[in-house]
Amino acid sequence: MNLNDPIGDLITRIRNAQLRGRSKVATPASSQRMRLLAVLKDEGYIRDYREVENGGHKEIEIELKYYEGAPAIHEIQRVSKPGRRVYSSIKDLRLVRNGLGISILSTPKGVMSDNAAREANVGGEILCEVY
Repeated sequence: MNLNDPIGDLITRIRNAQLRGRSKVATPASSQRMRLLAVLKDEGYIRDYREVENGGHKEIEIELKYYEGAPAIHEIQRVSKPGRRVYSSIKDLRLVRNGLGISILSTPKGVMSDNAAREANVGGEILCEVY
């Protein structure tokens, strides 16, 4: 299967699994997805993720997080898309839901949350917003 937007595919899989109340979801493995999932885990939006072998293909199994029956991720949106890339300097980076959510950025220093990017004083491509 050829995917033009692997991050968009990952976000959609997470959103659909949470709508169905699933505890786990699988997605094809890639280093970009792993870096994005590492930020989601560090920020407390997912329980865990691990790389597994499934029929000769590597997949990432994601354990979703729920609190009192409600998903930890209320909304996750793709910001920068293949047809329209969105970049931001650190001084122009806005808060998501007045600081209640995070933006995930791809910076020269790696994929990180907006708070980590402010500490490192680097801007970059805004991959998605989570709250």
